[in-house]
Amino acid sequence: TDLPRSPPAAAEPRHASPAAPRRLREKLRTAARMAGPPAHTAPGSRQQVQGGERRAQPATGPPAAARETRVPFRFDYERFRRSLRHPVRGRRPGEDPETRARRMKIKEMMKFAWDNYKQYALGKNELRPLTKNGHIGNMFGGLRGATVVDALDTLYIMELEEEFQEAKKWVEKSFDLNVNGEASLFEVNIRYIGGLLAAYYLTGEEVFKSKALELGEKLLPAFNTPTGIPRGVINLGRQDTRSLFSPCSGMSWSWGWASAGSSILAEFGTLHLEFLHLSELSGNPVFAEKASTSQLVLNRVEKPQGLYPNFLSPVTGNWVQHHVSIGGLGDSFYEYLIKSWLMSDKKDSEAKKMYDDALEAIEKHLVKKSAGGLTYIAEWRGGILDHKMGHLACFSGGMIALGAEHAGEERKQHYLDLAAEITNTCHESYARSDTKLGPEAFRFDAGTEAMATRLSERYYILRPEVVESYMYMWRLTHDPKYRQWGWEAVKALEKHCRVEAGFSGIRDVYTTTPTHDNMQQSFFLAETLKYLYLLFCEDDVLSLDDWVFNTEAHPLPVNHTNFKA
Repeated sequence: TDLPRSPPAAAEPRHASPAAPRRLREKLRTAARMAGPPAHTAPGSRQQVQGGERRAQPATGPPAAARETRVPFRFDYERFRRSLRHPVRGRRPGEDPETRARRMKIKEMMKFAWDNYKQYALGKNELRPLTKNGHIGNMFGGLRGATVVDALDTLYIMELEEEFQEAKKWVEKSFDLNVNGEASLFEVNIRYIGGLLAAYYLTGEEVFKSKALELGEKLLPAFNTPTGIPRGVINLGRQDTRSLFSPCSGMSWSWGWASAGSSILAEFGTLHLEFLHLSELSGNPVFAEKASTSQLVLNRVEKPQGLYPNFLSPVTGNWVQHHVSIGGLGDSFYEYLIKSWLMSDKKDSEAKKMYDDALEAIEKHLVKKSAGGLTYIAEWRGGILDHKMGHLACFSGGMIALGAEHAGEERKQHYLDLAAEITNTCHESYARSDTKLGPEAFRFDAGTEAMATRLSERYYILRPEVVESYMYMWRLTHDPKYRQWGWEAVKALEKHCRVEAGFSGIRDVYTTTPTHDNMQQSFFLAETLKYLYLLFCEDDVLSLDDWVFNTEAHPLPVNHTNFKA
């Protein structure tokens, strides 16, 4: 999963964001004032902290003695757990034996993937199952254990208790944040921050919270740009992290392959869910404020045809080129808009309006129907359509269905129908291959429909987006075909991707004897297997009433109330 300096498909980010509700921002500011020193903002405007104490302030507010007796901010975990409307793992009513057997099979696949990672690659970022060794890569800036952190919540939800304890022990004893290297802000946020936050909310174990907050602080220097839009790469070293409120001096820059030093929509737009929870847990509003800057900038800038191009300058706040994609480079920006609204308990109306307006523009300009009747979302390059859809874009069926649940009555069925059509198209990309697994991208031109036409697009790297949409469509419609389609994917994974020591991606989905790429991606454990497992669970397991999944499938709670202790 290395992120190279040139932009092949493998370098594209996966899924989206802004918008912090004003009420929550005010609440967080108040909490931070109660907790101690103020959070820092951009260079030149933040107060300097020396020796852990603030410089002298004007004589306003309570006297020093009163300030010293304030109770530090504490998140009330027990109150949070009582606020959940459903048990995390569900109530387990009676179910048919076939559904349970299929769920147990997926649990066995997870145990197999974890056991082999533990045996051959524990502490490395990912397992190479053919050569039985570990892979580190260059995306995470020296951080290790990506598979551990990505797997924590899946192990917990599947009740793989012994394996969860193994993963927790590694985080406690071996997860070192004192590293010095180039990291993808996006990938560290969705995998590590998301994974640690989810593990904390599911278990209440303080180690996950403290690691998440410490790592979150290391990401803040990426936002030190003229616009507040973060750059995509951050050096996790070269910064002072003595306390949550200390100034940071980490270096950040844009990807070398990103157009004209630009930031990428799906990267700076996929921070909001996690950063809001960092503020919620710390009482420090700086995280929520940094993440919400994207919304302010994007609301101001003119959108061509109402669409959001993929590249934006963090210096000027203007678009760098007019390439629009719901797949890689754009994807999760849109996802995080609707999820920001849901996570705010439907209070963040700005995020909801941005989502509604964006979806309207997408439907008007990008949604097309093939000659064979398949609905797809094309890409847009300066007004010219590219009639292809990436595997990454297949999350959109689930997203549109999730949004449809909360549309007006006259639009709800329309969007559910659109979601079903897009999910069907993505299923066709699987059904039309020899392996019954989908290619990295598929096209609708030259008489071809829902199939890859280029050699460079025929691979499958254990991606989750298609089964993710199956899971949402099942929960929102209970049409049994989605469980059937999910089971087809399980059988194909077992047949073509399972090897002696784990699961591997394949290089060509159009041959029944594919060669393997020797990589068990961490997101296979975080996303693909979790979504498949949930597809065969009752709806109250990680209920959508209580939880919103980040773009790495890490469940983060809906903010039903204020949990300051």
